[in-house]
Amino acid sequence: MNLRPNFFEKKGGEAKIIFDEEGASTKIAKEIVSILPTHLNKPIAIVCIGTDRSTGDALGPLIGTKLEEKGSPLFHVYGTLDDPIHAVNLEDQLKLINSDLHYPFIIGIDACLGRLKSVGMIQVGDGPVKPGAGVKKELPPVGDMHITGIVNVSGFMEFFVLQNTRLNLVMKMASIISDGIFEASLLYKRKLVMSKANAEQLRPI
Repeated sequence: MNLRPNFFEKKGGEAKIIFDEEGASTKIAKEIVSILPTHLNKPIAIVCIGTDRSTGDALGPLIGTKLEEKGSPLFHVYGTLDDPIHAVNLEDQLKLINSDLHYPFIIGIDACLGRLKSVGMIQVGDGPVKPGAGVKKELPPVGDMHITGIVNVSGFMEFFVLQNTRLNLVMKMASIISDGIFEASLLYKRKLVMSKANAEQLRPI
């Protein structure tokens, strides 16, 4: 759980999408693909951070579970309801992921708290997510890019707020984000094919 939605810095800002706006999942997909590398031969890992022991903090593992059920092509998914990634095991899991995939491009996903008018907002941008900020733990930043969902209001008794976050909102946000990531995987596959084809056309005979 990252309690600071404005932790990230990105030239030009990061994309901010309300979960129930029209075409939200497609907007998320396009933002993801715009950041993913096409010139590097790197596997893509989706690292979903959180725990189902707290309603508000369950966003990450819910997304991971939904992606696992969809069978997302090209993307490797870590952090589900069955096998969550949280403060206790984060460092070990990151080592395992880097060992399995040989230093992949990582999309870090986490829930966060923010201003009242921002609840329900999904943020997509460059740079890592900083988990553990809400529990005062020094944990490593996660991701070459991030997706965060503002699930409730920050500023007072955050643990209580997380425990009392509406599951209905978290489930809807998890569905939209997982749909966006799945769509992004399809778009990214096409982009890689086109990039490879263009490279072959430019290759000297």
